[in-house]
Amino acid sequence: MAVSIKSKTEIELMREAGRILAITHEELRKQVKPGMSTLEVDRIGEEIIRSFGCIPSFLNYNGYPASICVSINEEVVHGIPNKDRIIQEDDIVSLDAGVIYKGYHSDAARTLIMPGVSEEVKKLVQITKESFFKGIEQAVPGNHIVDIGRAIQEYVEGYGYSVVRDLIGHGVGAKLHEEPEVPNFASKRRGVKLCAGMTIAVEPMINLGEYDVYWEDDDWTVVTEDGLPSAHYENTILITDNGPEILSTAPGIEL
Repeated sequence: MAVSIKSKTEIELMREAGRILAITHEELRKQVKPGMSTLEVDRIGEEIIRSFGCIPSFLNYNGYPASICVSINEEVVHGIPNKDRIIQEDDIVSLDAGVIYKGYHSDAARTLIMPGVSEEVKKLVQITKESFFKGIEQAVPGNHIVDIGRAIQEYVEGYGYSVVRDLIGHGVGAKLHEEPEVPNFASKRRGVKLCAGMTIAVEPMINLGEYDVYWEDDDWTVVTEDGLPSAHYENTILITDNGPEILSTAPGIEL
């Protein structure tokens, strides 16, 4: 397994990609509201990314037809924007997006809460976000990939939620998906040993019910089998000797 160790120059490019992606997510957070179509969300997101002279990582990636993955409620990831899919008052909306800046990617996801969402589902979204931070506490040199996933799994299962098994995080850099694989659960293999200079996307996908999922007929949209909601939270991080650095962030923007 060839895991890329990034140079200082590459890291700077990824920091800038991450800054632009963080701004994109913040603007979408401000603008996405009930009554809006998921296609409009995609249009806004792509315009923001291109306004910085960047390219959306996801557009046409393996045939994906949009720039922003917009997944609602029981849709886990990879929802395809559609002019007829209208966001409702009681929806949670997961937005997954990527930015290419001078050949380097950043990848991040947020789950937005519309005004009428139940307290039960709000808690799912909050715990999903918290599980990311629990996971990256283990993202230090000398630990293994499995330590990240184990921390995420133990945290969310403590609340009675489940971790999706069929989708995982990944390395990121000059390619959107690089080695290593980064499961959000305690897989049987330890995975690679972490060392400074690795850049990975950690992205817990957490279900209110069981972890089983299926792919819809569009071959992209992943949905919970039991129809219960799922939340998604992701950042691109850099492994350093002083602990993990979140690259998909920007000054003044709350993670």
